Amino acid sequence: MNVTITPRDLAAELAAPRPPLLLDIRWQMTPPGGRAAGEKSGRAAYEAGHLPGAVFVDLEAELAGPPGPAGRHPLPDLEVFGAAMRRAGVRAQHPVVVYDGGAGDPPSPSGGWAAARAWWLLRWAGHPSVRVLDGGLSAWLAADGPVSVEVPEPAVGDFTPRPGGLPLLDADGAAELARRGVLLDARAGNRYRGEVEPIDRVAGHIPGALSAPTTENVGEDGRFLPPAQLAERFAALGATETAEVGVYCGSGVSGAHEVLALAVAGVPAALYVGSWSEWSGNPSRPVATGAEPG
Repeated sequence: MNVTITPRDLAAELAAPRPPLLLDIRWQMTPPGGRAAGEKSGRAAYEAGHLPGAVFVDLEAELAGPPGPAGRHPLPDLEVFGAAMRRAGVRAQHPVVVYDGGAGDPPSPSGGWAAARAWWLLRWAGHPSVRVLDGGLSAWLAADGPVSVEVPEPAVGDFTPRPGGLPLLDADGAAELARRGVLLDARAGNRYRGEVEPIDRVAGHIPGALSAPTTENVGEDGRFLPPAQLAERFAALGATETAEVGVYCGSGVSGAHEVLALAVAGVPAALYVGSWSEWSGNPSRPVATGAEPG
């Protein structure tokens, strides 16, 4: 099954007798000292205009648990997540398309990350048919797609999370994979090298991990590079269809986007959801710095 969909193909499916359910996952990553946590939500932008029929889903409240020792965006409580998805109209055997703001104007380095988090979480929780609108709302508008301010009231869905649909890593599993397989760090290169750390307690990376910024998986328009080009990029890092591959980032959001890029390239990968925010929060865990894996 394809993991992404183009604006043109989505428009055709929305006009068909059995259109997919649309989920709007707009969200903005903000640094410490920036906007209040509640302002990360894209609800105001959603209410100002969204794809017709789309239902808003709040990443902070519904796609992640409270921040703490398990990281800034740990897995949500399954009961909370399942109830939120049913309220949004998610049904077990009905296709879902998720999107966020995309590249935006001006371009956002976090464009596509929130939609990827929703894609990963639904697939991990057992939903069989979830795709991401490639390029998000920006691509939809560029293709002259319509928007609406009408907030739908979907019929309650029947989706019940059943974890295991996609592979998941914990901290120990990530450390082991860095030794025996390929562990990719999806953060910016300067954070990987330990030159800066704007959010977490310690700068650096998990020993053995390879730098693979997820921002390099997309073009200026925020859409994924062609599958062959992505496959070539990942193969240069040892991440191939036959390798054991894992991904982490700062808190399990941009890492989901890298897992999605790997899926576009035909490479299955596990996600370490706790990521650097969990790893670096434990003083007993080793930290590597510099350009080499360590």
